[in-house]
Parts: sequence; structure tokens; C-alpha cells
Amino acid sequence: MKSKTSLIALAVTVSGFTLTANALAAPAGFLPATHSQGEVAYLSGGIGVNEANAIKQVAKAYPLELEFVLKAKPKEQYLADVKVRIKDAHGRTMLDATAGGPFLLANLPAGNYTVSADRDGKVERQRIDIGAGEHRRLVFEWAS
Repeated sequence: MKSKTSLIALAVTVSGFTLTANALAAPAGFLPATHSQGEVAYLSGGIGVNEANAIKQVAKAYPLELEFVLKAKPKEQYLADVKVRIKDAHGRTMLDATAGGPFLLANLPAGNYTVSADRDGKVERQRIDIGAGEHRRLVFEWAS
């Protein structure tokens, strides 16, 4: 019985590795280009289902994930062209970019940040603490 349990555990482990490898490889063709600004690498986009799904699949590999949404009826809408500014605890600008779609992923070092998102002059701010090895997600919403 023990060897049967071991075989099942091995099969599940191998399947898990295969699924993980496939999930990481699948979105590469649909991911937008990665950019750098100082010490921060980031990507932004999510226009179209394939690109949005690819970004969602790799988001956990980035310490910070931002999403931009317009609260509208009958349903919410994703936003693009949102101006993003991320400042560290000392007020130093770490990232100043315009989101090319409803998602922005940033590879920030651990620390405390203030994230500002500007949509047509309407600025929303959120503070966030990112620990070493953590993934954090912020959603910015504007009323229609």
C-alpha cells in the first residue's frame, strides 16, 4: 500500500511540475514588452483577452500588481492610459509611467510605497507595504 501511495504522490508531483511549466511558457508570446526605469522593471498592458490572461498568469512573479477599472453600468470596464507614479517611503520616485492597458506589474524591492494613479486629472492614491518575496495587488477604481 505504501508503494502505491508513493507512486500516486510522484505522479501528482510530476503533473504539478508539468502544469506549472506549461502555465509559465504559454503566455510568453502574448506578454507586452518589459521596460525599466531606474532599478524598477515593469510591464503594462492587457488589451485583448490573450494579453490580459498572459499578464494574469505571470502577475504573482512581480511584487506589485496594479489594475485600473471604471465603475460603470451595466458592468465595470478596464481602463488604459492611466498615469502611474510610485514613490518610496523617502519620497523618491521609483516609477513614473503611463499604463498601456488595465494592468501594470512592477518589480519593486521590498519597502513602503505610495502609488498614485491619474485618470484624466482624477488622482487616486494608495499606500502599500511590500515585504521580501511578497506579491501585492492594488485595484484603482473610478466612477463613471
